[in-house]
Amino acid sequence: MQLQIGSKAPDFEVNDQDGNPVKLSDFKGKKVVLYFYPKDNTPGCTIEACNLRDNYNELRKRGYEVLGVSKDSEKSHQKFIGKQNLPFKLLADIEKKVHDLYGTWVEKSMYGRKYMGTARMTFIIDENGKIENIIEKVKTKDHTAQILNG
Repeated sequence: MQLQIGSKAPDFEVNDQDGNPVKLSDFKGKKVVLYFYPKDNTPGCTIEACNLRDNYNELRKRGYEVLGVSKDSEKSHQKFIGKQNLPFKLLADIEKKVHDLYGTWVEKSMYGRKYMGTARMTFIIDENGKIENIIEKVKTKDHTAQILNG
């Protein structure tokens, strides 16, 4: 299923880094930055997370909640948050349920080898649960600007 700008963002329930269940519907009335990334503690994902961390106050001032999603475990997320001092929740989508809903579990190719992995994508969801923007070509060093300048 290909999600589009203007369509309703699929609701989900998955645990955060502390094992607490998080639902998208918990954030009704708030804007959400739902960003999918391949793996904790890898170079590109760290740069992206730190860019969001460094601009977190500005994102919050503009009314955004930030949720990161990868298929890493809660424990891996805890280490990543601790090491990088991340102020937002990371969701442990181990079974790829959220990835499947948002179409971010895709076939990738590296050095001619094909494999399945997470597409680095961000969904901006408005206060009413509608997709306001989809960022498919994420610039890890400048991701906040992409979000705020839509």
